[in-house]
Formats: sequence, structure tokens, C-alpha cells
Amino acid sequence: MIHTRRGYGGMCVAPHHLAAEVGRDVLKEGGNAVEAMVAAAATIAVAYPHMNAIGGDGFWLIHEPGRRPVAIDACGPAAGLADLSFYAGHSSIPERGPLAALTMAGTVDGWREALKVSDAWGGTLPLARLLGDAIHHARRGVAVSRSQAVLTAKHQASLSRSPGFAETFLGDGSAPREGTRLCQPRLANTLEQLGWAGLEDFYRGELAASMARDLEALGSPLRREDFAAYRARRVAALEMPLKDATLYNLPAPTQGVASLMILGLFERLNVTEGNGRAHLHGLVESTKRAFLLRDRYLTDPQRLAVELQTLLDDAALDREASHISMERALPWPHEPAPGDTIWMGAVDDQGRAVSFIQSIYWEFGSGVVLPESGVLWQNRGISFSLDEQALRALGPGRKPFHTLNPALARFDDGRTLVYGTMGGEGQPQTQAAVYSRYARFGMSLQEAVSAPRWLLGRTWGESSTNLKLESRFPEPLVQALREAGHDVEVLDEAFSDAMGHAGGIVHHPDGLIEGAHDPRSDGGAAGY
Repeated sequence: MIHTRRGYGGMCVAPHHLAAEVGRDVLKEGGNAVEAMVAAAATIAVAYPHMNAIGGDGFWLIHEPGRRPVAIDACGPAAGLADLSFYAGHSSIPERGPLAALTMAGTVDGWREALKVSDAWGGTLPLARLLGDAIHHARRGVAVSRSQAVLTAKHQASLSRSPGFAETFLGDGSAPREGTRLCQPRLANTLEQLGWAGLEDFYRGELAASMARDLEALGSPLRREDFAAYRARRVAALEMPLKDATLYNLPAPTQGVASLMILGLFERLNVTEGNGRAHLHGLVESTKRAFLLRDRYLTDPQRLAVELQTLLDDAALDREASHISMERALPWPHEPAPGDTIWMGAVDDQGRAVSFIQSIYWEFGSGVVLPESGVLWQNRGISFSLDEQALRALGPGRKPFHTLNPALARFDDGRTLVYGTMGGEGQPQTQAAVYSRYARFGMSLQEAVSAPRWLLGRTWGESSTNLKLESRFPEPLVQALREAGHDVEVLDEAFSDAMGHAGGIVHHPDGLIEGAHDPRSDGGAAGY
């Protein structure tokens, strides 16, 4: 068991240790939680390219004691040319390649918007410093992680057809081995340019012109006008009061409402013992109710049929909870979506905290690496439908559905918890597991993250939508779930990547900071 990390000066948690260490170093230099997170975000885009890149999207929850959380939507919309006619002849949007690169990358402008919060706090570290470690690692090289090696080999056939992928990530033409050196000199130059020209250059400067030119030449619908028009924006966070805490998450186009709803429904089931049949069954059944409502309503924020906060009202949650049987499982034909993401958290010595998530959707996104800038582009837009009557129909300027959702909890006793995970459909399920184990059933933060987890739905490369359990669950519990009607599959792995790479940080009223990272990842919790 990895023990919970503790300190009083600051803490950063990330699924790659280099990002966690960079964030910690910024905190040690007097930087705040936002500055630490920008540095960590840039670094992990270099060190964990199969999970995220600066050609992807991001979402922020920023906590300052005594103030309402700041939520930032850094999700890019579909290109102005991305309409049904552009994809004429296709029954669906191609999953890889230039046609999959159809939405603007929002994450860099999210950094810019978050740094405005830092400025209001008196942040002083220059952008060049915050990007400096990422530049160093991109130029000198990082050791390929286990998960990057495994996932590159698994998807090499499809990814190698995307322009620029093989040149950047395959080296001698084959998937790299764990521990081999990955250098990204073009990405280093791009980050260096952002450091001296400013983050706006990504959207309205020389870098924007370069990326737009490359994308158009490769066949993407994105154009210079799409870059120039984009702005990350602050949005009102969704919130849900529980009996001893208030939870916050992001609104549409994320599935944050589902994450909150699961825990709101679970609280109404009055489960009193953790890690037993009632705990798992109750959370799985709460997940089903939440996902059914999510898939009925969630789409582009401008096209919502209901105000999402109303789904979290007491009456709405009471009504949904009344449909949950603690004896029998609801049949589950739902077909979920995969996703590849990173979650990171940071807390500084003033108790200011960040819950942040950054993604390119599938592993390596579209697989397209732009020739001039070395930027890997996301494929988030493949979540759009080419059926114009569909809830998530493709249209210019529309935002795609996001599994991303960073989480934040403020406890009535003064504690603050930032937590989250990667893992597509598994994100709200893992959030529910970590939160309930820590906040309801008395587990330490690291125990809550490390304990065996489950996933209702599809894992990478699999089509089944059953209930998957890590092999560490005791057989009597597995059998009890089967007897309740769950279609249970016990995975071979004791710690499975399919369950996501989770983490969390707690700030206590006396200044103690506790951090936990996932043994399923290549990460760490770095504090001082």
C-alpha cells in the first residue's frame, strides 16, 4: 500500500511523476496553485502524450477560501466548415486522421484564463518559467512510460496511418519500449515560442497561422478563423449539497452533472458500510440512473432542453432514487464511449486549490501531428453524430460531448478536496468510489484511491458493457453482485488501467495537505 503523502507547504498530484514534481517545484518557488498547474499541464503534455496534448481540451475548477469556485470551460467547438456536407459520403466521422481533427484545441487558452485568476492572487512567476520544464523535457527527452508503450503497440496499426504520427512516436517504425527516450524538438520549439510570445500566439499569432496552414493542407476542416475566434470562458459550476459537504463540477458539455448525480442518489440510499455489496451495488445502480439522464439531455450548452442544475434538485434526486432497487440490478444495455485523459490537482500553502483535467479524447487523439509545430491534435469531435436529428448532431461552432469533469468538494468542517481521474465513462464512477470511501466510510485518501475498483461499461478495445471488477474483490462479494442480477466480469489484473488513473488532495483547516496518486498510473503526489 502506498501511503498518503503529507506536508504543509503545497502538493501536486499527477499521473506522471515529472508533472507532479514540476508543480511542486513551482510551489516551492512561491508560485500559487494555478501557476503550479499550468507548469504541470505543459509538462504532462510532453511526458504523457498518449493521454493529452496541447492540441486538446481542458477544464478547470479553482478554489479560493471564502469564495465561490471558478470554473473554466476550455473546450473547443467544431470548425466553421464542419457540417454534414463536409462529411458527405461518410456514415460517421472517421475516428483517426485529419477528418477526426475537427474541433478547436481549447486547453492552451484555458491556461491563459486560469492565469488571470493567478494574477488576481498576485502571481509573479513568468510564463517562460512555467513552461521551462516542459521545454526541457521535450527537447532532451522523456522516458516512455509503461502505459504509452502498451497503448502505442495496441493501436499502432490505426494510428500509424495518421500524418506525422509514425515520425513522432514510432522512432524506428515500431512501438517504443518502456524506458526508451522520446524527444519532441518541434514541440519544444512551440512551447518556447509560447513562453516568449504569450499564450495568445496559439490562437492569433504566428503559431496559429502555422497550425491552421498545416491542418488545412492535411484535410482538416479547421481554419485560421477558427483559431482567431476561440476563447476559453468562465462558466457557473454545478453544485450539489450533501449532508456534510458541497460538491462542485463542470456543466455541459461535460458529464459533470452525472458525477454529482451519482453521489446525490447514493446518499439517499442510506448505505452505512463501505466496500461491501450495498456500497458497490448502490453506486452502480446510481450510475445507471445518472447515465440515463445524462444521455437524454446532455449536449452542446446552447442546445440543452433542461437546465442541468435542476437535475440535482432534491425533488429530482428523490424521484430517481425511488427507482433504485437495493435487491435487484437494472438491466444495462447502455453503450458507453471510451476516452483518454489526465486529471491533476494542486494545493498551495494558502489553501487555494485546483482540480484540472486535460484530454485529447482517444489515446493519441486523431493521431495527427502537425508538421511545423509538432502539436498532436485531439479527436474529440468524433463524438458528434452525422444524423442531423441526433441529440449531438454535428454543426459548426457546436461543442462536443465531453467525458471530462474535474471534481471539488468543500466540507462543512473546513476541509477542501480536489479529486478526479481519467477514464472516459469510468470518470464519474471512480470519483464516486474515491469520494464515498474517503468521505463516508473513513478510508485514508490513499486507501480510497488504491482500493479495488469497478467499471460499468466498456474498457479500451472491448465492446462489452457489463460490470467489470478488479481481481482483488473477494469472491463472496462478486457472487453477491451476480445474485443481484449484475453481469459481472472479473478482470485478470489486480490494478487495471481500465479503472482510470485517479488522484486527490485534501487541504485541512490547520494547513495540513494530504495527497494521493493512483498505483495504476506512472504518477506521483509531490509535496513539501
